[in-house]
Amino acid sequence: MNIALNSEITEIIYSSNEGLIVSSQDLGWESIIVKEYRLPPSQCSYPALAVHDFTLCLSARPQRIHQMMGRQRYVGIYRKGDICITPAGIEGTFRSEGGDHFVQVQIEPQLLKLATQEIAEIDASNLELIPQFHSRNSQMEQITMMLHSELIQGNGWGNKLYIESLRNALAVILLRNYCINRISTSFYEGGLCNRLLLVVTDYINDNLATEIKLSDLAELAGISQFHFSRLFKQSMGMSPYQYVMTERIERAKSLLNNSHLSITEIALTLGFNSHSHLGKHFRKVMGVTPKDYRSRYY
Repeated sequence: MNIALNSEITEIIYSSNEGLIVSSQDLGWESIIVKEYRLPPSQCSYPALAVHDFTLCLSARPQRIHQMMGRQRYVGIYRKGDICITPAGIEGTFRSEGGDHFVQVQIEPQLLKLATQEIAEIDASNLELIPQFHSRNSQMEQITMMLHSELIQGNGWGNKLYIESLRNALAVILLRNYCINRISTSFYEGGLCNRLLLVVTDYINDNLATEIKLSDLAELAGISQFHFSRLFKQSMGMSPYQYVMTERIERAKSLLNNSHLSITEIALTLGFNSHSHLGKHFRKVMGVTPKDYRSRYY
């Protein structure tokens, strides 16, 4: 790739830490990694990765980029909200004429294969994503920013049930919109039967102090996690994550009213990682902090 460089463009040696602001790498998020980067005008070559990789542009100012994926080349303007998708196994080069700010999401191919088998019930051995230099997808952008917000505001230790739900939603979007043979997804309708609904909600209420995972709830119901989230929401009018958080807040209210446990003790008892983590969600639901809520009763 022969491009004349001006003196303000820096040659970057590919490194996952170059320009890195924050990462979920060490947080135990399964099958997905989310990172935020900020780079000066620069260019680099990147190797073929074992994961599907996409970036969401956060730069406030439009910038001209020069990019290659395999043998395909693109020169054009990147704006905030633009998405670039690099499938696993494809190497390339990238040059930005302006400062670059973006969120990078890496998803394991096995997750997409699993999703294909479970929601489309077809052979996923030949599943192949289409490289995208410049795409817009409002759902994909929204979900990516929700993951980014959880990484930043939640100090990275987000509820895994929430992370898994967002991750699975991204997998479905990729399958529906960016596969060579677009996957037609089919979903069960009508919600969970009463028996399964009671089994799942009883399990949730008995395990509010532990890390509740989407895969565990789906296993209890005997269906795939990709179908489970949809059926649960049809039954309850809210997502599994929203239900778990609602129950934790209700339990927190009871403990604030009827016990002498400290707010930190209550937080840890209900699966929050700190009093501030509880405070964030409590204030969102109740409009006041746990401390102010308790003061009304004591």
